[in-house]
Amino acid sequence: MTESVQHLPDILPNILIEPLVKAALLEDLGRAGDITTDAVIPAALTAQAAIVAREAGTIAGTRAAELAFRLLDPPTACEIPAPDGSRVSPGKVVMQIEGRARALLSAERTALNFLGRLSGVATATAALVQAVEGYGVGITCTRKTTPGLRALEKAAVRAGGGANHRFGLDDAVLIKDNHIALAGSIAEAVRRVRQRIGHLVKIEVEVDTLRQLEEAMAVSPDAVLLDNMTPKQLEQAVAMVRGRATTEASGRIDLETAPVIAATGVNLLSVGWLTHSSRSLDLGLDMAQA
Repeated sequence: MTESVQHLPDILPNILIEPLVKAALLEDLGRAGDITTDAVIPAALTAQAAIVAREAGTIAGTRAAELAFRLLDPPTACEIPAPDGSRVSPGKVVMQIEGRARALLSAERTALNFLGRLSGVATATAALVQAVEGYGVGITCTRKTTPGLRALEKAAVRAGGGANHRFGLDDAVLIKDNHIALAGSIAEAVRRVRQRIGHLVKIEVEVDTLRQLEEAMAVSPDAVLLDNMTPKQLEQAVAMVRGRATTEASGRIDLETAPVIAATGVNLLSVGWLTHSSRSLDLGLDMAQA
């Protein structure tokens, strides 16, 4: 049976997903459509299909996969025994589909591309969340996402039990090293930001030394990003902050180092590779006449 985790993500509305799936279908169908399927398969033939996990993992992207089939054949019936956030073992059915055979064949690769890619992100996130279980630390992703797929990839991180950092440049302030270099100091960069942003926007400052952290804390940011610090430095940083700001560690975080970094007492581990380098989950589609 499929085991569902307790932390399930919010479902993205179709209005956000549909343009992405439509673009992927258009890319695949090209100018003439599926010339192989249209030649081989009668237009009236219906079929049943099942998307099956070929390896263990955490599922994400089922809505995108479902839309791939329904955009080509709106009456297509889909059942999803393993919704986003479910943990599956090899051989478990993730999705069952019934509709026009041509639509199922033509949408197959697009559906699997979304489902495999996003389930890979969710699976990697779930593994990292498990690695730091018991430390009271959160796992968060970054803006290092596939262009155009950010909403889906960040939803996949949530499906794996992680959390999202800012979605873009417009929903939170993150003052990085180049901002500081061009502004002249952390204090000046924060001063300029506070003159421009609304009262609901949070400010985070990136630092890579304890001296920079001291400067940052003097201007009371909401969060500090502790970049590429050693575990010892992170422990010192947490002691310096004393709960006055959210502490976020980044750099050199993997399944082996995550527990060591989590043990320093930071609030969050920020991990870019979850969305830019996760391996796709192996899923297959098996089909038969209805």
